[in-house]
Amino acid sequence: MNRLDKIFSLEMPHESAEKHVSGLAKYTDDIIEPYGTLHAAIGWSRISKGRIIKIDLREVIKSEGVHGVITKKDIPGINDVGPVFKGDYIFVDKKIDYFGQPIFAVAAKTTELARKAVLKAKIIYKKEKPIVNIKDALKKKSYILKSRNLINGNPDRAIKYSTHKLTGEIQSGGQDHFYLEGQIALTIPTEDNCFKVYTSTQHPSETQQIVAKVLNQNFNTIDVNVRRIGGGFGGKETQSFIFAAISSLLSKKFNKPVKLRIDRDEDMILTGKRHDFYFKYEVGFTSKGKINGIDLVMASRCGYSADLSQAVNDRAVYNVDNAYNIPNIKIISHRCKTNTVSNTAFRGFGAPQGSFCIENIVDNIANFLNIDAHKIRKINLYKKNNTTHYGMKIADNTANEIYNKLLSTSNYLKRRKEIEKYNDSNKFLKKGLAITPAKFGISFTTTHLNQGGALVHIYTDGTIHLNHGGVEMGQGLMTKISQITANCFGINVDKIRISATNTEKVANTSASAASASTDINGAAVLNAIEKIKKNLFIFIRKNFNFNGNTIIFENNYVYFGKKRITFKKLVSLAYLNRVSLSSSGFYKTPKIYVDKKTLRGRPFLYFCYGAAVSEVIIDTLTGENKLLKVDILHDVGNSINPSIDYGQIEGGFVQGLGWLTSEEISWANNGNLLVHSPSTYKIPVMNDIPINFNTKIHKYKGNTESAINKSKAVGEPPLLLALSTFFAIKNAISYAKNKNKVKLIAPATPENILNSINS
Repeated sequence: MNRLDKIFSLEMPHESAEKHVSGLAKYTDDIIEPYGTLHAAIGWSRISKGRIIKIDLREVIKSEGVHGVITKKDIPGINDVGPVFKGDYIFVDKKIDYFGQPIFAVAAKTTELARKAVLKAKIIYKKEKPIVNIKDALKKKSYILKSRNLINGNPDRAIKYSTHKLTGEIQSGGQDHFYLEGQIALTIPTEDNCFKVYTSTQHPSETQQIVAKVLNQNFNTIDVNVRRIGGGFGGKETQSFIFAAISSLLSKKFNKPVKLRIDRDEDMILTGKRHDFYFKYEVGFTSKGKINGIDLVMASRCGYSADLSQAVNDRAVYNVDNAYNIPNIKIISHRCKTNTVSNTAFRGFGAPQGSFCIENIVDNIANFLNIDAHKIRKINLYKKNNTTHYGMKIADNTANEIYNKLLSTSNYLKRRKEIEKYNDSNKFLKKGLAITPAKFGISFTTTHLNQGGALVHIYTDGTIHLNHGGVEMGQGLMTKISQITANCFGINVDKIRISATNTEKVANTSASAASASTDINGAAVLNAIEKIKKNLFIFIRKNFNFNGNTIIFENNYVYFGKKRITFKKLVSLAYLNRVSLSSSGFYKTPKIYVDKKTLRGRPFLYFCYGAAVSEVIIDTLTGENKLLKVDILHDVGNSINPSIDYGQIEGGFVQGLGWLTSEEISWANNGNLLVHSPSTYKIPVMNDIPINFNTKIHKYKGNTESAINKSKAVGEPPLLLALSTFFAIKNAISYAKNKNKVKLIAPATPENILNSINS
């Protein structure tokens, strides 16, 4: 009766599309505030390292509209919102570890009055010299977590006896999530010392647990409710916890509803970013460009606490091969502690940084050998049944098929010749072209997170209500799960209603992250549905004298033998005969396992593949660049909803484009963040998207693993496709310099492009 693999692809619009366009979609800030709601603001450190000598909040308390303040001493439970490791403090009163570290919070009649009040705090600091960048942290051996090592094969020997060797350094920058909806939480006290928390989070269950620990209460006294969030990209997986905790602390102290909504500047200052990385490598290879071995040091800026840095850096280790077979490799991964806000999950979760590293190495090999990079990439691609450096067999491999097909359909070779002619006849404008592949593993690398739950009810009018642990953040999760449910019951999608994600309905869920939300929550919904359908199967056999084994749910009817009955009539009769029409569901991802000490095993259920070709033009006098054309071919298995998947592919690419070309996170030497508003931080806008943007979904047999509709995840993998744009820029620079050796730091801002040209 399991219909995991039944094809039901549907070009259906996002379930909230009309509400998004009309402005009727309700977010946390749109919830009607109960009478007496107070509004909060946070007082935070203006230095990045040092000690607090004195705190004077008397003027804050006397400020207009202020109801009260809270500090560390007002926390009844733990002063920590760390998701895995301890050390993510809510408030501090002595030691300062980063610019923007919260010291106290204010509750006032309005947000404006609360924000004005915090500015009246008088805090005297004793400043100390901070550690800000990765290289300084490496020199001082400042690590937040133990360094990890992974060795496969014999890299020292492979490099030593290679025909050619290269050494080099690579740097990739950070990135702010810049979600449309900022961090926000509204906590409402209810009966029996319980609290209802509305918050913009990707992880309601862990929000529930952390708020309970902070308030020193049982988990079942906290109800977290999330209907939708206005973008997350990983920035609301753990970094939302502190805002829910502060609003809840204020709510408990004053026994009033409290809303905490921070503005864009504070959002960027107080929350973590994508980890920036530094790589140092030695690679040995043949005259044809085949990689024999790599010795690699990788280090990331984690910030002042661990947050999710262990898992992020582990995935960077897992994805340092991207789509290439590297038979011999040695990796040491350093997780650096700096006096900056703790970096966190970001779409790709370390995989883009790992892929950036190997793509630079491959590109540098091509430049050294004076061979077009597409050939070096092609010769090193994984073949079917190769094994990764962490011991997982590549069983389902479409990398070569996609890569070769895109080379052909994009007219790569012809365009390469045209670009060479253009560059020969233009002195100051130079074009570049590059193709890059992508391979991305699907599953949480922390094994226990790969589980999901669901609750399904059928009402006697034939409509269905369901709830699950996933969070809708614009990615179309609720739409896909509505389609899955409608397909399994054979009814119209408009008969399905999915309510807000709620810890009172489905408990102990995982974050909506790792691109696995549809896989995990959709399968949990299917598990619940199959239990209900089993009840209906028994009812039909007993009450309709049906002795067959096949019952079909289709077109709002239920077919059995030569008979049929409407779905609505069947469930009404089942109710009258006391048949259960409700069930919970559960799913855990099979086959995955990892040895945490060696990082070896099977961390992923399957891989997604893709490739992209980018063509760019740069101005060698100003460093400005323009993306002219993009061709994408991407693997999503058998798509559940192609319209949504196309949106995810293109959106992921554009976000990756921002990371690699314009979004620059800058810190002053004293540790202060220099970019914290749209005026100083450039995300991609409409003008950055190429007019010629050709995106196609790769058509083939689908996922070989047991996934819904044989589909594949689509949230994070497409971000890696933007690497093609970075290497197209590198290619254009090589024409400008008229030599092969090009060193370019990401993001490829005009300044960095000019530095590369002139170096």
